[in-house]
Amino acid sequence: MPPPDSVTVADIPSDSVTNERFQRVMHFARRANLAERPPGQAIQALGRYFLGRPYLVGPLDQTLDQNPPEQLVCRLDGFDCFTFDEAVLALARTVDDGSYSYDKYKDYTRRLRYRNGEIGYCNRQHYYTAFVKQAEEQGVLKNITRQIGGRRNPDKRYGFMSAHRGEYPQLESDSLYLCIQQVEKRLNRTMDYYYVPQDSIRAVYGKLKAGDLISTATDIDGLDVTHTGLVYKKADTTGLLHASTSGSVKISPDLQRYVQGVDSQIGIIVARPVFGEGESESASASGTR
Repeated sequence: MPPPDSVTVADIPSDSVTNERFQRVMHFARRANLAERPPGQAIQALGRYFLGRPYLVGPLDQTLDQNPPEQLVCRLDGFDCFTFDEAVLALARTVDDGSYSYDKYKDYTRRLRYRNGEIGYCNRQHYYTAFVKQAEEQGVLKNITRQIGGRRNPDKRYGFMSAHRGEYPQLESDSLYLCIQQVEKRLNRTMDYYYVPQDSIRAVYGKLKAGDLISTATDIDGLDVTHTGLVYKKADTTGLLHASTSGSVKISPDLQRYVQGVDSQIGIIVARPVFGEGESESASASGTR
């Protein structure tokens, strides 16, 4: 059942309305001089801008009955946890490059969301750690989990989507189902899985920065993470800024307490924005949402 304050996929704004929302975000970014801040601080400020926006159910899947069925969906009226991180990251890059351009924002979103930037359901980075790896290869993020003391899980496998085919309408297509299976096999060959255990999170607070991308490692078979968000830093607070399934974008004030309070969350994976340090145009060859 969707969260009580969530918006269904039918409530999709027009591109012109989303552009108007984008322009308001850019006005805020200019007024706050976010282009002069480190990427992580800009990301935290942009994330805070969306506090109270509703949690969306399946925000990328409302074009299933259209041709083509997979289209580049960019919306700023609300988010699920994955699209929240993705949108704020793309917005921050648009501010950082000085363009403040809606077309550039959409282009950054496309390059973050899809393998090689090629729009298609199988090319969508469904697995968050694959999304991070692609962004790392683009010079946008750096997975610092191992660096800050993360533990390796050599037994982690990817396969949740193919094992739960009935939960994904697109996988009624045999060709897409087989394609997703191939993606999962590739991830199982190429991904290293590190996480900071839940009872050790508070010990690494001093190593986390505002705007770091956080995902919650899970012990669910075949799945890499169950939730995502941003590190929120204020005074002595290290919290989670996220699109919460409780209904909206919010701040959970203590990151470790949040992770420990949700079944199946065993720790965190941390990716740091580094796009202000230079980036490449390349994308990963190897991604649930």
